[in-house]
Amino acid sequence: MVKALIFDVFGTCVDWRTAIAAEVARVLPTVDPVAFADAWRGEYQPAMERIRDGNRGYIALDDLHLENLHRVAKRFGVIAPDDLNTAWERLTPWADVGKGLAQLKQSHIIAPCSNGSIALMTRLGKFAGLPWDCILGADLAQDYKPKPAVYVAGCTALRLDPSDVMMVAAHNDDLHAAQNAGLATAFVARPTEHGPEQTGDLAPTGTWDHVAGDFIDLARQLS
Repeated sequence: MVKALIFDVFGTCVDWRTAIAAEVARVLPTVDPVAFADAWRGEYQPAMERIRDGNRGYIALDDLHLENLHRVAKRFGVIAPDDLNTAWERLTPWADVGKGLAQLKQSHIIAPCSNGSIALMTRLGKFAGLPWDCILGADLAQDYKPKPAVYVAGCTALRLDPSDVMMVAAHNDDLHAAQNAGLATAFVARPTEHGPEQTGDLAPTGTWDHVAGDFIDLARQLS
């Protein structure tokens, strides 16, 4: 049995799209809030890719989010206040997450393995009631998933072999990378992460150790 579970957060644990759109609607009432939220998130991977490729030194996601906010705001023809960036610290968890994490925590170490910074994950965890035992992720590795260093750094911090650690994610690419780094894997689908017309990550695309309907189901499987 694995000793620790590490979790993707944006999309797997929390519904970023609904929360970001609601905050955009409050702060920037003249724009389409869902389109703005999607465009902001759309800058996420390109911003990190410049760092993963070695074209830019490591910069915490908080700062990348802020750069992306102003890039998207310019595209939409508005000026966004810097403090809108803190919306990423106030995302709502999916309905099963609180109970599921509490059950999983009874028998496993649980921690985020997110591209979010330690500061961002700490504040988001406090807001959303995510009962982490510690915070792992990009800041430790000074790099971004799906680079293997991020998963390995989490295992090293816990003083566990990768085979003793399970990555839990709603994104198949995350799990492929974790599996290649030697970790166990669990897929939990979030079919509305990108809205009702989502087409990706609706089903597992790899041979994962566990496929669960939600975190409560995963806790049952691991009990």
